[in-house]
Amino acid sequence: MTSAASNVKYTASRAADSKPLEYLARGGFIGYGIIHLIFAWIALQVAFQGSSQESDQSGALQTLAGNGLGKTLLVVIAIGMAAMAIWQAFEAVIGESGEQTRGMMAERVLSGVRAVLYGYLAWMAVKILQGSNASMGDSYQSKSSGMMGSTGGRWLVGLIGLVILGVGVGMVYYGLRRKFVKHLNTEQMTHGTRQPIIRLGMAGYAAKGVAYAIAGVLFVVAAVNYDPDKARGLDAALKTLAGSSWGVWLLALIAAGIAAFGVYCIAQAKYRKV
Repeated sequence: MTSAASNVKYTASRAADSKPLEYLARGGFIGYGIIHLIFAWIALQVAFQGSSQESDQSGALQTLAGNGLGKTLLVVIAIGMAAMAIWQAFEAVIGESGEQTRGMMAERVLSGVRAVLYGYLAWMAVKILQGSNASMGDSYQSKSSGMMGSTGGRWLVGLIGLVILGVGVGMVYYGLRRKFVKHLNTEQMTHGTRQPIIRLGMAGYAAKGVAYAIAGVLFVVAAVNYDPDKARGLDAALKTLAGSSWGVWLLALIAAGIAAFGVYCIAQAKYRKV
């Protein structure tokens, strides 16, 4: 490693150990949990009431912006998401504290992906606070429609769908194999809370994985049939399920799992290794 690279890593390590950043990131987990709890409620409304509201994280953020207290909470969430993005960016550079060489690169890549996701949610929260009708689904649909203007673009949309499908399958595996547990300070948990928190994480990751897998399949279908309306991410996936009798009950299960993930995220505020 060059001297310049060593200095960058040392500086990043010092910054990552900042107590204010740690507290903000832990607060961010609470905000992330609240987003998923509202997301789960929207999914249930889509399932049983046919709601046309955006059934993804952006829909949850829009719901919060509906009143003064929600807007205040949205500001807090935006700050927390930004802090989480910075923290995960540092982890992508230096690796998680105590992490062993084996599997380190994969974890650092995942940290980079999380940094982008948290940063995107922070940006969306700011846009919604400014009065913009920011929508993940509309953004995905618009970009997919533009790419589908050429044969190569349709192949790219299909490839994106396969990647999203792979992410979904990976999340199911990550949850059911309890891979997330290594990021928790389980020794700090009481005997009565350890297993419930782990089960919440398993259910949450599995539910989100199924939703992402369905979204990935719909991206592929959109590319094959030249149908940008299907390339709306989680919003299209959940509303597609709501369109059939058996899908409604699967959607309800997914909503319950997303709610479990929300509670798990709130637990992470205390027990996550930061």
